[in-house]
Amino acid sequence: MVRWEGANLTSPPSNEPRVTDGRSPLWRGHNVFRVVMFLYACAWVGVQYHEYERSWLAVVVIVLMGLWTAFTVWRYSKPTGRTNLLVALDQVVVTALFMSNEFILTEEQMAASDPTVVTAWHPTMITAAAAQWGMPGGLATGIFAAGCNFLLRWKTSPDMALDTVLLIGVGAVIGIAANSARSTTARLARALRAEAATAERERLARDIHDSVLQVLARVRRRGAELGGEAAELAKLAGEQEIALRALVATTPQEPTENGETDLAARLQVLRTGRIHVSVPGNPVLLEEPLSSELFAVVRESLANVDKHAGPDAQAWVLLEELPDEVVLSVRDDGPGIPEGRLDEAAAEGRLGVAKSIRGRVAGLGGTITLDTEPGEGTEWEIRVPLPVAKPAKRRRGGER
Repeated sequence: MVRWEGANLTSPPSNEPRVTDGRSPLWRGHNVFRVVMFLYACAWVGVQYHEYERSWLAVVVIVLMGLWTAFTVWRYSKPTGRTNLLVALDQVVVTALFMSNEFILTEEQMAASDPTVVTAWHPTMITAAAAQWGMPGGLATGIFAAGCNFLLRWKTSPDMALDTVLLIGVGAVIGIAANSARSTTARLARALRAEAATAERERLARDIHDSVLQVLARVRRRGAELGGEAAELAKLAGEQEIALRALVATTPQEPTENGETDLAARLQVLRTGRIHVSVPGNPVLLEEPLSSELFAVVRESLANVDKHAGPDAQAWVLLEELPDEVVLSVRDDGPGIPEGRLDEAAAEGRLGVAKSIRGRVAGLGGTITLDTEPGEGTEWEIRVPLPVAKPAKRRRGGER
């Protein structure tokens, strides 16, 4: 038996393409916004310097704002610097500097709604939180910032209402953009991995076709001509040739955005000269754990066919997707299973069928039935309910 072990044809290449974080433009915008708002705050401090109750404290706050602006702009300019800890610390520092205006502004300035020392630099904590944590983080930080603004002013007015709407709105809008950028980045990364895996697969397919498949084809033809034991080797070489061709032709599996994989494509890999696979023409997308368990059930059933039905037995795998369940059928033309044989095997401690097949199906909440007669072959029918009923329009009769 010839085996190809030179590469893993079902996995993407190790040198996966690197994808830039889609939120990077938001962070660049945040950095520019923070610098501009710091300069704006400096201008207002210059205008109102002699009107503050404690002008020296205003200067201290401006200096601290400048240092924190420089530090965070430097850190946020690199993806490695955009940590949850730093963004959380950013909220604390900006809030503390903002609340310090309680000791800087006079009562008259508070009543007249004059700009604080921090002024429009305050919302930069919201843009940072929204870029890092998406809409939930941006919305929560906006509400928190609006609450701090109310605690500082301790009054309600049209200006306060407008500030509240703007603070919360900025967090929501930037958060939605961050969520969209994150999901877009994930989709792009999956697409690039699939593209790289396909390119690598095509390269391997060319190499295999020029070497292994040609050798197997030659062994098959020559063995059939010689007859005898060579014919048996030719048969094995033919089976391996079919299996390898099916493996090379199968599209690499990459989970979707929802963590689903195509069970139909996975089953195609099992096709050999003795194993016939029939699946719907459209993808059968299932959650990864469910898809893996069903694939393992089919593989274990086929292993039993190979072990007990004889070297010449043929096997058929049929996959159907119904609106509310998935139906798998594994049939062979072997000698069948005598009545009571499975119970005897379980009593002897041979639990392959009991655990690997029936146990897996039961764990998925499905049912499994056995139809067999001596000399009539064996058929397992597995029915597993879908977590969420899928639209009937996905049910098609086409096969591939």
